[in-house]
Amino acid sequence: MVIVMKPGSPEEMIQRIERKMVSLGCEVHRSQGENYCILGLVGDTTGVDRSQIEANEYVDKLLSVQHPFKLVSKHFHPQDTVIEVDGLKIGAGHMVVMAGPCSVESEEQLMTIARAVKEAGANMLRGGAFKPRTSPYSFQGMEEEGLKLLKQAKEETGMPIVTEVMGQDTFDLVEEYADVLQIGARNMQNFSLLKRCGKSNRPILLKRGLSATIEELLMSAEYILANGNPNVILCERGIRTFETYTRNTLDLSAVPMIKELSHLPIIIDPSHATGRWSMVEPLSKAAVAVGADGLMIEVHHQPERAFSDGGQSLKPQKFARLMKSIEELVALRNVACK
Repeated sequence: MVIVMKPGSPEEMIQRIERKMVSLGCEVHRSQGENYCILGLVGDTTGVDRSQIEANEYVDKLLSVQHPFKLVSKHFHPQDTVIEVDGLKIGAGHMVVMAGPCSVESEEQLMTIARAVKEAGANMLRGGAFKPRTSPYSFQGMEEEGLKLLKQAKEETGMPIVTEVMGQDTFDLVEEYADVLQIGARNMQNFSLLKRCGKSNRPILLKRGLSATIEELLMSAEYILANGNPNVILCERGIRTFETYTRNTLDLSAVPMIKELSHLPIIIDPSHATGRWSMVEPLSKAAVAVGADGLMIEVHHQPERAFSDGGQSLKPQKFARLMKSIEELVALRNVACK
């Protein structure tokens, strides 16, 4: 349930309603805009007398939220959430590009790529220190040594770090080094891990599961918000279908759909979506066109020697070309939105 207060409602009256709702067993989440105040009620609202609330002269209206996700719903938070990372804004039209290698492989490899993507205009550096792999015999990442190299790259380039956390046993360690914690597609419904994310003070990048619906993605985000962390970035990275020419099928419709349903920012990962470097640029352009808040792109200076996902990684020169092309699209999008 959502209580929409009238513009100019006195703070004393808003607080009185909040206290009343808490006394009835509800959890109250306030969303404050320039001209409005919305009180979102979470929990058992059966004890709430709608007629009494509607009789209050400062209450504009009551709304019932039909979606199973509450805190991530736009009913609860009409304004788009903007997440700040080291002064960088993500969401509400602010375009961010996260770029870097799939895996941290060595100091030389990471620093070469970090410098290249920074020069091309990337805002954040992505790179895996802990790598979930289908085969137990594949490269699993450099672990803490990889995190140290990511920190070194940040110190030189100034770019915030995005890296994946795979489990609660390494959560504190990754949290110490990373600026944004990524939850991979295979862990999207690892609910104990999502609850731990809710206790973190770091923004969470939540990737859509291989076969997850949009509602399931939003419900996973709800776990994080419900446990106290409002800073969640959603990521569409393709879903598994019957198509075999691409690694996955990129669901671009998820962007406008999620923006209709939720206030959380959403970015696109075109690299994992197709598994083919040749498709990264056109799908990046399409992502910008449909309103994505950012891109996550894999870049490697020697993709033929990459320990993982070389076939979907752009070389630095191609990444620089991509950045120029989407820069023009972002400018056009911003003009169209004014």
